[in-house]
Amino acid sequence: MPSQSAIRMAPFALRVVQRKSGRAAIVYRRQADPKGRDRLQRVAALNPLAFTAAIPMLRQAIVAAVDGEAGNPASSQLTPGPYRPLDSDWGARVACYALVTAGLRDGQRMLHAAQHLRHADPDQAAWWLGLLTQGAQRGVRALRALRILTEAVQ
Repeated sequence: MPSQSAIRMAPFALRVVQRKSGRAAIVYRRQADPKGRDRLQRVAALNPLAFTAAIPMLRQAIVAAVDGEAGNPASSQLTPGPYRPLDSDWGARVACYALVTAGLRDGQRMLHAAQHLRHADPDQAAWWLGLLTQGAQRGVRALRALRILTEAVQ
């Protein structure tokens, strides 16, 4: 179980939730709110199909963030409950994956995207996340480009 201080210090977080259609997840990023307070803010959600396709990547991300508990199988459990801290490298990858798979329905394509982003360079993932989360027109083009590069679409 991650400590509260680990969550407070983490640049990203993942929260697994139970929905009627299965387990899903929500990805959060630490940013300043309008009042200037440092808060976790929602980036995107993983629907149950995208969540299932990304289970190996999500487990690896959680284990990497917990570091000292890498040998503990309980540290990588993806059960509904509290926030799980993610480091900046894995957080950017998981956030990109969540944005890329939003609205998609092809599970095989989601597997391809998860594999590509799992092995992506952390700096490039952070760069893509920056493009995806900025202005409307530029973000749409970046999303389309990243979907093509990760084979999430044809």
